[in-house]
Amino acid sequence: MSRRVYLFLVCLRLYFALSPTYIHPDEHFQGPEIIAGEIFGWPSYKTWEFTSSHPVRSIFPPWLIYGPPLILLKWVCDGAGYHVSPMAVFYTLRLFMFLLSFVLQDWALHELLPDKRERSTALLLVASSYVAWTYQMHTFSNSIETIVVLWSLVLMRRMTLDKERTQVRLCVVLAFLGVLGVFNRITFPAFLLLPAIQLAPHIVNKKPVCIAIVLFAAAVMTVLAVAIDTEYYTGDRLRLRRIFSTAVVTPWNNLAYNLDSTNLAQHGIHPFWQHFAANLPQLIGPALPLLIISSRKDTLFWAGLTGTALLSCFRHQEPRFLLPAVPLLLSSIKWPTRYARIWLGTWVLFNAFAAVVFGRYHQAGVVPVQAWLAREDNDVSHVFWWKTYSPPRWILGERNDVVNTTDLMGMPKERMYEQLAGAVSCQSGGDMISHDHAWLVAPLSSSFLGASAQTIISISGSTLHFEPVYTYRRHVGLDDLDWAEDGVWGTLQRVVGERGLGVYEVHEVC
Repeated sequence: MSRRVYLFLVCLRLYFALSPTYIHPDEHFQGPEIIAGEIFGWPSYKTWEFTSSHPVRSIFPPWLIYGPPLILLKWVCDGAGYHVSPMAVFYTLRLFMFLLSFVLQDWALHELLPDKRERSTALLLVASSYVAWTYQMHTFSNSIETIVVLWSLVLMRRMTLDKERTQVRLCVVLAFLGVLGVFNRITFPAFLLLPAIQLAPHIVNKKPVCIAIVLFAAAVMTVLAVAIDTEYYTGDRLRLRRIFSTAVVTPWNNLAYNLDSTNLAQHGIHPFWQHFAANLPQLIGPALPLLIISSRKDTLFWAGLTGTALLSCFRHQEPRFLLPAVPLLLSSIKWPTRYARIWLGTWVLFNAFAAVVFGRYHQAGVVPVQAWLAREDNDVSHVFWWKTYSPPRWILGERNDVVNTTDLMGMPKERMYEQLAGAVSCQSGGDMISHDHAWLVAPLSSSFLGASAQTIISISGSTLHFEPVYTYRRHVGLDDLDWAEDGVWGTLQRVVGERGLGVYEVHEVC
């Protein structure tokens, strides 16, 4: 692969890493929301995954991964006399994810593909995938899972190639990655099942002592992870005498939760073919036919395929769950010999379009608006968010303690009016009877709101006055689509043509 093309693709990866798009709430609430609050002392919002009686999210992986760069940032800023802003933390984590992808992911592919031609094709496909530019640049547990899967495969390959030495250090690192992967996401072993089966005969026949080393190291790492989770959730240290009664084992809680179909129904039930028929095509697009007609059926291919198949056994399925499969499957594709230019053009257009959507506009106003609210010196006490993804509270920093954030999600606008009417100030003759200010954050595509004009709405005997105070134009919410009412063209004209996110001061006219 041309070095110039690769360098250009790396620059694209960095560009999209620094774009404030927002793909899914879990990129904030399963990592930065928790760790930033712990390190900088900011009030943070903890989702049910961290507050239930049986927590399903381990604090061990996010502390281990996001903790060091944020602690370093705090140390540098404190030493230089600067106050750490939430946006500085945001961009630090994005740069860190870029480095993890650029250094560790690409390095792993170099080792897994010793043939120069195969490696060049794989790096070109992976580096030119919008998944590498967008999903992999965000703080998803799935993004971390991708790196851990690839390096676990690298260590397995090293263990297979070296037929003489026991490689104690390699066994310990492999055990550590295994524990880290499981505590990060319980789906992690699905992508390593087949490579582990292939490695087993070599280990049993050539290096049986490795089994004992891996098991012992994994046991020690597991106890350490359980101890960290137990102390975080209960406030008490893990004691061996009461380990079975006091230990908080988050992977087990997570597995038990996901095996209950009534729990999954709260998040959405999907058919077993969802990953193969919808999610995988959404991630790799034109590369999918090549997997069938022009690919090497090697370990990487089968690891990605079996991982996808095993994840299909769970009824709740989202595209990001397949992030580890993307580099595995793309790395097994052979460059097409017929219609190569047509396929390449299709591949470029597919990834360019998806990158613009997910890397430039998708919910891209939520973080900047939240950062603007954090900077504003005013007495706003209540902010309502409507028809956006749940706003990450940690972006408010210390102001999260004084600003009451209410996520109205996508509730009907009549109910939204009622929520506002019960919280806003009353204004009579130009004077505010109450000094509490309430703001509404909503997409400009909402038909009754505008970017510049004031809006007055009467409902249930109340008259609400909306005054725009801030607008962020680069925002598109794909959850605001209404094909049935507006039609295809009308929906696109409203959501894309009237893109943007607005902040409105709301009060009731007495």
